[in-house]
Amino acid sequence: PNSVRIEFIGKSQRGYDIPIVYIKNTNPSEETVKVWFQGGLHGNEPASTEGVLYLIYKLLNDDAYKHLLNKLEFAIVPMANIDGYLKLARLAANGLDLNRDQTKLMAPESVVLKQAFTNFNPEVALDFHEYNAYRRDYARMGSFGITSAYDVMFLYSSNHNVAPNLRAVIDTLFVEEARKAMNKHELRHHDYMSTAKFAGDIHFNVGSTNARSSATNFALTNTISALIEVRGVNLGRTSFKRRINTTFLVGMSFLETAFNNVDLIKHSIKKAQLHNSDENITVTTTRTPFKKDIAVIDLDKNKLIDMTVTMRDAKKAEAKLTRDKPEAYLLHQDLAELVDKLKVLGLTVEILSASETFQVESFIVSSYDRDETTYEKMNLQTVETELIEKEITLPAGSFKISSNQKNAALLYEILEPEAPNSFISFGVLKTELNQELPIYRLSKTN
Repeated sequence: PNSVRIEFIGKSQRGYDIPIVYIKNTNPSEETVKVWFQGGLHGNEPASTEGVLYLIYKLLNDDAYKHLLNKLEFAIVPMANIDGYLKLARLAANGLDLNRDQTKLMAPESVVLKQAFTNFNPEVALDFHEYNAYRRDYARMGSFGITSAYDVMFLYSSNHNVAPNLRAVIDTLFVEEARKAMNKHELRHHDYMSTAKFAGDIHFNVGSTNARSSATNFALTNTISALIEVRGVNLGRTSFKRRINTTFLVGMSFLETAFNNVDLIKHSIKKAQLHNSDENITVTTTRTPFKKDIAVIDLDKNKLIDMTVTMRDAKKAEAKLTRDKPEAYLLHQDLAELVDKLKVLGLTVEILSASETFQVESFIVSSYDRDETTYEKMNLQTVETELIEKEITLPAGSFKISSNQKNAALLYEILEPEAPNSFISFGVLKTELNQELPIYRLSKTN
């Protein structure tokens, strides 16, 4: 009781209280690093929740790990999607995937989780998951299909708006130490891969630049973060101890690395915040395909083999559309509902107390396509825009969001219309061809 506090961050859609566990040594001997852990964001990934609970147990009861509380403090959500967990279903009660809802914040669970994350303001964050080792596309590969050979895969951000030094610390220090831990315990590992079709061919997408999921969303707040995928979906309780132990080993590796590198973490995050002053932001990127061998299990031969596949690696992504960083974004007073989402994401918003005139860049939609099939209950919009310089007068109650703040990188992902996870792209803010958007860029010359 001197170290642990349990609270509830809100309710699930079916009325269950969502617990959060705070762990902190009441008299830490040194400066601490704040660590966020969450599990069970997808309800059909039970070893993520059990692994997190096991981590809590070992931290509090095993003398081999109690020393970590001298330099680390925790906010831990063991079961983020209670409604899904009780049905062993991936999605929340309203059919939304909570790991595709990190920018649009349409599920109640997403809002309370993100608010708790923002309030805690962590420096290191891990989101524990399980993955399906047998994807639909795998049935078409090999002579009789293949399945993944990896016990665990690491997903961390390669988004260009995440400071380069922070990306390097995640990959070459935190994940690298976890790779060594996996090798020590003879567990296979790889950077996270998923498949998609390009011109009818199956390509493997490696890594992520995508702010709609947690690893990148967390990293855009200058947090050292990763999403951990343990092989387990559709396995029920098969190999359950192995899956829990894999989750535990990865989590403890990250904690030991944080414990041993407190000064480096603090310095890296400060340096990442200075990166905010760079002149250009990246709106969209593109990946170039290449060939690489990966380990797979051949289902016909029932053996481990190397297979040459076509890959698109987020680490090798190149900027496709860039823009000058604005001094601020200006939003009309009618967009209060969207501004509330920005506040939940940890962004500071100024409300104009009187009408004010600005020289701005205005977005004009020059190309528009609306997907009539729904994704996450939304009709996606693909747009291109032209920037037009003009003078506008915004009424009192309108909003100004400075780009000179800690979580500013999230602004670019959400308010630049072409960004794949923006309010425009997700259809949260509907538009049409030739329309002027009610979002304006205030250039630094102003």
